[in-house]
Amino acid sequence: MGSLSIWHWLIVLVVVMLIFGTKKLGNVGSDLGKAVKGFKDGMKGEEENAPASQKVADKSTIDVETKEKS
Repeated sequence: MGSLSIWHWLIVLVVVMLIFGTKKLGNVGSDLGKAVKGFKDGMKGEEENAPASQKVADKSTIDVETKEKS
């Protein structure tokens, strides 16, 4: 009951290809790649659209607001 060997994985791959076909598996792979790319672009867009107060130009500086005593 250990891990599956390479022969087990090859048999599983052949069975999956027989059930779904190579065209459908190719479409699933390309759709998954597009989804991952869209997610990465979305995360990159979030960083670019962040307000200026949240962007840090230099990591050694600290941005604080001062209040006057009344």
